Amino acid sequence: MAREWIPLDAEVLSSASVVGKKERDGPFGDLFDLCDPDGRFGADTWESAESEMQRMAFQTALAKGGVRDADLGALFAGDLLNQCVGSAYGLLDFDVPYFGLYGACSTCAESLLLASCMVTHGVFSLCGAVTSSHFCSAERQYRTPLEYGSQRAPTAQWTVTGAGAFLVGKRQKRTKNDGRGAFVRITGGLPGRVIEKGVSDVGNMGAAMAPAAADTLVRFFQATGRSPEGYDLIVTGDLGFEGGTLLCDLMRAQGYSLAERYADCGRMIYHRRAQDVHGGGSGCGCSAVLLSAHLLPSLQRGELSRILFLATGAMMSPDSIKQGGDIPAVAHLLELQGPNAGETLEEKGEAAHE
Repeated sequence: MAREWIPLDAEVLSSASVVGKKERDGPFGDLFDLCDPDGRFGADTWESAESEMQRMAFQTALAKGGVRDADLGALFAGDLLNQCVGSAYGLLDFDVPYFGLYGACSTCAESLLLASCMVTHGVFSLCGAVTSSHFCSAERQYRTPLEYGSQRAPTAQWTVTGAGAFLVGKRQKRTKNDGRGAFVRITGGLPGRVIEKGVSDVGNMGAAMAPAAADTLVRFFQATGRSPEGYDLIVTGDLGFEGGTLLCDLMRAQGYSLAERYADCGRMIYHRRAQDVHGGGSGCGCSAVLLSAHLLPSLQRGELSRILFLATGAMMSPDSIKQGGDIPAVAHLLELQGPNAGETLEEKGEAAHE
C-alpha cells in the first residue's frame, strides 16, 4: 500500500488576511490585516467584492514577504463560486502561473499542501496559496438572495466574509542567531478522501463534514504511529458546534480522545450568541483568515509548538442540492511546527541514521 503521509520541508514566509465587518467584530477582529465595514470592497457586485478580497490578500502577503509576484513559480487558489470565478478574476493581473482549485471549505489546506509539495521537491522555490469566501455571494449561489430573508436552521453556519493568502518557500538551514526571520514550518501533510455518510441536510454542513475529518485524522495517526497527545492543538476548518461535537464522538469511538486540545475555526471566529451565528462560521475564508491572523503568529511566538490543521469541505453544488443528493465531504491535513519546536520525528530518525 502506498504511503499516505507526505513528509514536507517548507515554510510559510508570509501571510495576510482580509475580512468583513462581522469578522472584525468577532473575538480576533484586531488581528486581521484589512477590513471593509460594508463588505463591498469598492465593487459593484458581491462576486466582484470577493475577487477584490483575494487581490488585496495576495498583494498584502507579497508586500509583507518583500517579494514580487514574478518571483513565484505557481499560485494555487480557489473559492466557493462556480468555476472559482472569485479567484480567477481576483488574481487576473498577477504575473504568476495559476492553478484553480475547488475543495470547497477545505481549499486553504489543499492549496497549502500542494504548494508545500512543490517547494519541498524543488519544482518551484516559492509558491502562493490563496482562498476566500463571501457571505453574500455564497448565499446567492447556494441558498436564496439576501432580500428573501429566509429563516436559518439552528445548525446552520454563517459563511465567513474573508480571504487568506500565504507564501510558501523552501526551508533554509539556520543557526540560532543568524538574524533571519523565524517562520512556521510545514512538516507534513495527508490528502483527504471523499467521504459521504448519507447526510443531505444543507442546513447542517458540520454533520456532513465531520466523518471526513475523522477519516483523515484516524489515517494520519495510523500511518505515523502518533497520537493526539503529541500536539498542542488539533484544529479543524469549519465544522462548527454541531460538527465539532460529532467529530470528537467519532474519534472517541476509534480510541482517540481529542479532549482539551481540540479547536475549530468555525467555533472561534464569531461570538456565537452576541453575533447570532447559530452553528458557527463556515466558508473557505474561515480557516484561512484564522490560520493567518491567529494560528501562525501563535506558532511563531512559541505559544504553540506543533499543531495539526485540517480544513474541511462539503463538496456539493447548487444543482446537487436541488436534486436532493447526499453531501460528500473531504478534509486535508497539515502538520505545522513553530520555529523553536526542534526537529521533527523524521529529522531525528535521519540524524540517528547518519
